[in-house]
Amino acid sequence: GQTAKLTFRMVDETVSPTDAAAGRIPPISELLPSDNPAEPAVVVRKRALVSGDDLTDAQPSFDQFGEPVVSFRFNGRGARLFGNATQTNVGKRFAIVLDNKVLSAPVIREPILGGSGQISGSFTTDSANDLAVLLRAGALPAKLDTIEQRTIGPELGADSIKAGMLATALAGVAVIIFMALVYGLFGWFANVALVANMFLLMGIMSLIGGTLTLPGIAGIILTMGMAVDANVLIYERMREEQQAGRNAALSIEAGFNRALSTILDANITTVLAAAILFQFGAGPVRGFAVTLVIGVLTSVFTAVLISQCLIAWWFKSTKPKTIPI
Repeated sequence: GQTAKLTFRMVDETVSPTDAAAGRIPPISELLPSDNPAEPAVVVRKRALVSGDDLTDAQPSFDQFGEPVVSFRFNGRGARLFGNATQTNVGKRFAIVLDNKVLSAPVIREPILGGSGQISGSFTTDSANDLAVLLRAGALPAKLDTIEQRTIGPELGADSIKAGMLATALAGVAVIIFMALVYGLFGWFANVALVANMFLLMGIMSLIGGTLTLPGIAGIILTMGMAVDANVLIYERMREEQQAGRNAALSIEAGFNRALSTILDANITTVLAAAILFQFGAGPVRGFAVTLVIGVLTSVFTAVLISQCLIAWWFKSTKPKTIPI
């Protein structure tokens, strides 16, 4: 909530220390506190020669004596104004004023035409860095009005995790019910593969030491829908083959073989998108990407292999004439 306003002003040398102490200051000038213990207050002109509006950069650095300073640089307009001001006031003092406090008031020995300079004072490395940050933050300070303030305790994390796990459970139940209603027995085969997929996903996350964040939970929920998506593609292909007049064995074989390329295409594009998220995203986004990639890999494995094993076991046991889809 804080920015620093930097201005360069001329010192009003027409005001004696006695007049300044008595408050006899011209209306065009003002008395400002100073960082210099030998000169606790300085009378400066109110009009700024150059302001922080024209400041383009400020960085902490060190002078030739190894003391921390803040190096600053003006834009073209600021460099021209600063050069003109120092050129016409050689031999006079000018003040470097930060937030109505005089940091230093050196004498202009020669024109400064390069558009850059240094602010020196009783800086430490940390204070010089802080000042540089404040100067870069904005030339025009804005008043901060507090509209709302909250204190967040550790219970927020527990509540969020509880809500995330509840959402995961509800999503899992919804997927299981949907598959059972739409595909009957084959839907339950897909549900068994889905449960196996969840165990595999959690096992791999535990093996690699992954942290389950809220975006990670979102990735798990998305994985559940994508896990049965492969089964949907396989079952719909079986249904089409059966409607075309093929027997149960050929329909099952065609369902797995002809849907596999579509399943791989869809999941490879998802893995590529997740890889981009991981490469360029920040912490929570990368957690989502990791969970999504692992979920895609395990879902393809369970949807194809486990479902195929269950259907093959059922077919050998019952020798059906048609597929109950």
